[in-house]
Amino acid sequence: MVRITALPRLFLALFLIQLSGTSAFAFKNPLAGVQLAGFNPLERGPLADFLNIFSEQAIPRRIVAWDRGYKPGTVVISTSERRLYYVLGHGEAIQYGVGVGRQGFTWSGVKTVTMKREWPDWTPPSQMIKRRPDLPRHMPGGINNPLGARALYLGSSMYRIHGSNEPDTIGAAVSSGCIRMTNRDVVDLSDRVKVGTKVVVLR
Repeated sequence: MVRITALPRLFLALFLIQLSGTSAFAFKNPLAGVQLAGFNPLERGPLADFLNIFSEQAIPRRIVAWDRGYKPGTVVISTSERRLYYVLGHGEAIQYGVGVGRQGFTWSGVKTVTMKREWPDWTPPSQMIKRRPDLPRHMPGGINNPLGARALYLGSSMYRIHGSNEPDTIGAAVSSGCIRMTNRDVVDLSDRVKVGTKVVVLR
């Protein structure tokens, strides 16, 4: 069993592996023996967040010119563009790639962020279970959870801005109405957004 005191060195080892361009999965997992009361630090938590830094981004996050209005701190989602914008002010916004609702599941409107969760559990709603009876009734948070690393809950609805265990779906219309982001991007957005933040969803 790996000692917990060895974790800082393991962080450094994983960082050097990434810099070398070699996949960490080509090596024996140095944390394979780490278990904290049934908790695997590679599945969720600070180490999983750290590893997200090195994940590939099909649609890179970037700062873009912004002249569409809205106050700084507002989140604006353009479902037709498959983009989410965090308004910075001074004519700039941060642009993120997102996955949006598939045909029949798109929506528009104004919501506020009512809750934030890190590595959230997932309980599929009954309507989704009817469509997909193969889905689990409950799934604890982790890298295999469809909600990913963070979830921002919108109003009293079932809609969320959340991470994903399927980063290749970012930029596509595939969800049941939620806004999907890569885990790397949703962590960045969650760190900027507060409960009460205005979210504008445009078609």
